[in-house]
Amino acid sequence: MVMKSFMYISLCLIILSTSCQSEKNDKKEAAVFNVTSPLVKDTLVNKDYVAQIRSINHIELRAQEKGYIQSIFVDEGQFVQKGQPLFKIMPNLYESDVNRAKAEVKYAEIEYQNTKNLSEKDIVAPQETEMAKAKYEKAKAELASMNTHLKFTDIVAPFSGIVGKLHLRKGSLVDEGELITELSDNSKMWVYFNVPEAEYLNQMEAKKDNSPMHVRLNMANGKEFNQDGIVETIESDFNNETGNIAYRATFPNPKGLLRYGETGNIIITSPYTNALMIPQKATFEELEKKYVYVITKDNKVKAREIKVAAELPHIYVVSSGLNKDEKILLNGLRMVQENQTIESKYQAPEKVMSNLDLYAE
Repeated sequence: MVMKSFMYISLCLIILSTSCQSEKNDKKEAAVFNVTSPLVKDTLVNKDYVAQIRSINHIELRAQEKGYIQSIFVDEGQFVQKGQPLFKIMPNLYESDVNRAKAEVKYAEIEYQNTKNLSEKDIVAPQETEMAKAKYEKAKAELASMNTHLKFTDIVAPFSGIVGKLHLRKGSLVDEGELITELSDNSKMWVYFNVPEAEYLNQMEAKKDNSPMHVRLNMANGKEFNQDGIVETIESDFNNETGNIAYRATFPNPKGLLRYGETGNIIITSPYTNALMIPQKATFEELEKKYVYVITKDNKVKAREIKVAAELPHIYVVSSGLNKDEKILLNGLRMVQENQTIESKYQAPEKVMSNLDLYAE
């Protein structure tokens, strides 16, 4: 019985020893970390900016005279030509004013002519002729004013465009200055977006001479608009609160697909020559700063801050903090500590990047 117990205890010790040895071997294998180096290559980086789309000409059409809307000649969303009638405000009152003004002009004209004839015969003083003439000129000016008011009862399109929402209906009483509708010229579209200061400086440095900056537009449905735009204006001042500066790009809109008030994303493609690229998974973040673990010549782990110039899918373009000949930890970032000595296995950056959907040229 004692012999059996001894054999049982020995067997348990052998199993336990084998298990510990296996665990030690697993730990030893787990202690081998993959490392790589930055890849240096020319690449193109697409940067997206939230954009607001506006018509090249968008105005509010307001009543210039008070009255009832007598006629509406258009509908919402209708394309109209320049000079086309849109609305008519009941003109009766203004027609009466014009007729009265015409009568006053006629009366003043007759009075002026009679006074002029009498003055030529030295029957009345020349001053009376001048007064009659002034009265006649005043009557003509009042007639012209009344005609202008009458003309304002006909609202026509000041340019070709698309009619917006109708805020009033036929028979509505409209006050002077009240909004009736909007009119948009969508033949070209202005697209506004904001660019951070650092990216603005990089873009300006990359520009050749005074060549225009071409941009693309991603629409709200995720599809790219089929026309390229050109950045035509950049505001003079940065916004001190956001650190951004406003751009305005102009896009041709021959099919009228873009409308006032749409949103999208502007895409600016920037070339990077000899870009220093590393996998995003080789980095970690602390207090909004990005770090990598650099492997020293004596195989020690050293954390180092890096600056990211641009971002690609799964890849960072590094602007500072790292050089092309240094080795960085590729995996197991949470398993190491500062100044820890590790065993490593080197992987060529080309091989590493080929598994990361590399977007480069």
